[in-house]
Amino acid sequence: MTINTAIKNDQEYEAALEAIEQLLEAEPGTPNGEKFEELAKMITEYDDIHHKLNE
Repeated sequence: MTINTAIKNDQEYEAALEAIEQLLEAEPGTPNGEKFEELAKMITEYDDIHHKLNE
């Protein structure tokens, strides 16, 4: 399954966090593993833009 979309708001961000929690034990190279990787990338990108930590 390919997601290929960006998280647009905090509601989608929360939904992505819930979805990725269900995939924590997914095996790499499987459809769920690929979904995990895509969600992780989208969450990281959203965090980098909207949830910057003070350095």
